[in-house]
Amino acid sequence: MALKSTICKAVIDIADIDHGYYAQHSLTIACHPSETEERMMVRVIAFVLNVHQVQTLCQGDAELAFGAGLSDPDDPDLGIVDYTGRRRVWIEVGQPDERALTRASSRADRVCVYPFSAAVDIWWSQLAPKLSRQNKLEVWQLASEITRQLGLLASRSMTLQATIQDGMLMIGSGAELVTIEPRRLL
Repeated sequence: MALKSTICKAVIDIADIDHGYYAQHSLTIACHPSETEERMMVRVIAFVLNVHQVQTLCQGDAELAFGAGLSDPDDPDLGIVDYTGRRRVWIEVGQPDERALTRASSRADRVCVYPFSAAVDIWWSQLAPKLSRQNKLEVWQLASEITRQLGLLASRSMTLQATIQDGMLMIGSGAELVTIEPRRLL
C-alpha cells in the first residue's frame, strides 16, 4: 500500500517591503512521503519570495499555487498561471537537471530555481556553463545551514510571519526566527 502525503496547513502574514506587498495567505501544503520537512519549508519560502508577482507581473490576474512536485516531474513545485492559462512563472526547489530546466523554460515565461543542499556548489559548477545563456532562468541559492533551521518551523498547523526587506527574508513562528538571504547564481 502506498504511503499518503501529509497535509500541512499554514497561515502566513507576509510583509514584502521590497515590493510593497502585504497580505495574509492560508496555504494547504501536501508533504510527499519522500519529502523532508526542510524541502517542504523551502517550497513555502519560494511561495513567500514570489507571491508578489501575482500583482507586479500579472496585476492580480493570476494565481500562485503549489504543483504536484515530487509526484509529477512534469509539474513545477510552484507556479504562477494567469487567467488566460499562460504559465508565467515555473518554480523548482532542489537541484533539477539541465533537461528539466530546459523543458520548464519552454513551458513558462520565467523559471526560478531554489537549490538548498550542501552540494549546490558542485551541482551549479556542472550546470552553469550549460545554462548561462538561458535568459528565462533565475537560480537563487539558499544556504543549507539556514534551510535546515526551517525544519524547526514545520508542523501540521503553522502560523508564520514573513518580512522581506533589502533582499533578506525573516520568517518566524513564535519564538523561532530564521533569516534567509537568497544568493543569485544566475
